[in-house]
Amino acid sequence: MEACANVGLWTARRARLTPEREAIVEVDSGRRFSYRDLEARVARAVRWLARQGVAPGDRVALALPNVAPYLELHFACARLGAIDVPLNTRLAAPELAYILGNAAPALTVTDAALRPRLEAAGGTGALAVLEAYEAAVADGPVPPLTAAPGGEAPHTILYTSGTTGQPKGALLPHRKTLFNTLNADLFFDLSGRDRVLVALPLFHSFGLNILALPVLYRGGTVVLARAFDPAAFVETAAREHVTFFGAVPTMFHRLIAAGLDRRRLDALRFAFTAGAPMPLETIHAVHARGILVKQGFGQTETSIQCCLDADDAIRKAGSVGRPVFHAEVRVVDETLAEVPDDTVGEIVVRGPITMLGYWRDPEATAEVFRGGWLHTGDLATRDPEGFLTLVGRRRDLYISGGENVYPAHVEAAYHDHPAIAEIAVVGVPDAEWGEVGRAYVVLRPGMHADPADLARFGRERLAGYEVPRSFVFVAALPRTETGKVRRHLLTELAGHGGGGSLS
Repeated sequence: MEACANVGLWTARRARLTPEREAIVEVDSGRRFSYRDLEARVARAVRWLARQGVAPGDRVALALPNVAPYLELHFACARLGAIDVPLNTRLAAPELAYILGNAAPALTVTDAALRPRLEAAGGTGALAVLEAYEAAVADGPVPPLTAAPGGEAPHTILYTSGTTGQPKGALLPHRKTLFNTLNADLFFDLSGRDRVLVALPLFHSFGLNILALPVLYRGGTVVLARAFDPAAFVETAAREHVTFFGAVPTMFHRLIAAGLDRRRLDALRFAFTAGAPMPLETIHAVHARGILVKQGFGQTETSIQCCLDADDAIRKAGSVGRPVFHAEVRVVDETLAEVPDDTVGEIVVRGPITMLGYWRDPEATAEVFRGGWLHTGDLATRDPEGFLTLVGRRRDLYISGGENVYPAHVEAAYHDHPAIAEIAVVGVPDAEWGEVGRAYVVLRPGMHADPADLARFGRERLAGYEVPRSFVFVAALPRTETGKVRRHLLTELAGHGGGGSLS
């Protein structure tokens, strides 16, 4: 594995093995690049980065849409020994300022549209626009191949989505990128004939590490769309003979409305989802259209930890699947002993898919790596077949009258309520019980529910201490781009008295 450990070498090897095969398609521009083209541009990008003053160990921030240069610079930074930092281009200037201040990049590469926001954020180091980069790599002699060390050497800093406050920078080595790619290769059963449609942003691990990089490793084709438009997505998948695509659950809802159907997609093998649990009704709706759904579960610090194959999607609905091949994943108690089947414990991970730690945050790194395991903070049960089912986050757990309450368990009980589209539960202070639950509820269009009815519904399915004491009706839940609920925002709202108590 060490021979492949520097991710920056992948394009060079592909250019030797399959030079004429299509590597990248840009949907919006119509540009198409073979592996020979891609390697030439990556080699020129290495030279261009060096001429911008980037040295091994420097950070290079990428604030770009889904375009070929994003992937080219990802490989070029690896080959140079620099560390690329994908920036969430949807963030406001103050949010970008925090990340840029933490990462301290020597260079930031962006496009003309995003440049004003980055300049307002500050801390970008040297700032280069995409047009200058394109001019430097489009043509000219190809520099000789050089490579920095791989393996444990840092490769990327991916900032967490900030579901609990300020994001932390997960420092990912080449080793993690490789083994995450191998896990995806096994689960997706990839080949050089695969063509993946990527409309998820490359600044997230889902789009970059789970969809794009494994396909390029195997010599397939990455079809990049700058934005997600459901109708255009379906048309592109048909026109480009896409064999699989990835989407978060909210995207599947819009795709179904836009006419997603296997009969229109001659080459499609499956669809993949991650980022947030897929509701059973959505799985059924996609399967009814002839499309198999594979599911994954993980986090920025480890990427995918568990996979649920299409064959088990309905039989094991609610589960996040079984552990990936290249990792150790366990459900343990406070002493790191594995818990019995169907008992709640914390998911811990060790092996080649883990990060090195949090960038410039030794205390948070020491906290997450305890006893030789990466502690995910996710609470789950394991059934006798080895399938894991989430019951919540350790930090989301609240204690009511001495009893542990897991919000995910409470929310699952309400998924069958005909009026509820979405629900999120948080613990709020209570003078008598210590904490009680508050539910934030999004109703289905045209539907009505009142707190007393919702409480009655809960008492039929939950222990008394698990039933939320108050229900707040909202238009939408605050979510990250990958669909995870920003619970800290709900907790802050609750702390300011949002919602009334139900007696």
